Amino acid sequence: MSAHTPAARSHPGRRLYWALADCRTIVRRDPTHLAKQPANVAWQLGFPVVSVLLFVYVFGSAMDVGGEGDYRDYAMPGIFAMTMAFGFMNTAMLVAVDKDRGVTDRFRSMPMARSAVVGGRGVSDVLSAALDLAVLALIAVVVGWRSGSGPLATLAAFGLLLLLRFALIWAGVLLGLLVPNQEAAGGLFAVAFPFGMVSSVFTPPSMMPDWLGAVAMWNPVSSTANAVRELFGQPGTSGGSWIEEHALPMAVVWPLVLTAVFLPLAVRRFQRLSR
Repeated sequence: MSAHTPAARSHPGRRLYWALADCRTIVRRDPTHLAKQPANVAWQLGFPVVSVLLFVYVFGSAMDVGGEGDYRDYAMPGIFAMTMAFGFMNTAMLVAVDKDRGVTDRFRSMPMARSAVVGGRGVSDVLSAALDLAVLALIAVVVGWRSGSGPLATLAAFGLLLLLRFALIWAGVLLGLLVPNQEAAGGLFAVAFPFGMVSSVFTPPSMMPDWLGAVAMWNPVSSTANAVRELFGQPGTSGGSWIEEHALPMAVVWPLVLTAVFLPLAVRRFQRLSR
């Protein structure tokens, strides 16, 4: 019997190997597609790049967050966090496109590990997010932003940003599987925009109306933005609330909670497709 038959693949000693191999196959799809459609990369990076230029050069001189230093030093960590938060829209769109075109059903009909499609999507999106951060960091350096901390703290900050993106991948997968078609997935911007913007990305919650500030304080994006500001050694302001004072541990807790909620829901929804 060939080692590629389902019986051979189900052997306990080979199950993990084939799960990883199938996941790698899924991961390799995205670089191939991006190489053929580079406009998608430009579109994905367009909004954060425009945000950098807008808030550094257009609004930067007029912005006052009540702290010391240049507003650019406050805004750039927030833009990093916002980019990671908005990334789940790209995940949802890609999942919806695969489902709409029958690619997902094709994968489900093949003798491959059940975890490969969802797991491959997660790995691929983390790699894509790392590329996004690298490009965005380069643009930030060009406009004059610098991390005020050492290499380890700076790497830890980027690690927290990727952790947030990893957690939101599963929300994106779930939403992509729930929407009826790829056109409907485009409407998810209405969900992503307040999630990313009603936060401490561009202004401290303490400067907002009380009810809106409370929402912004407890937004996971705010915890990540405040935590990376701390790790980058950038100026930040705090209203003295518990959630703001514990931004660093909450930047780890929030992604873990989001993953614990959305990952099982995404896997369950994938398994129930077409039932």
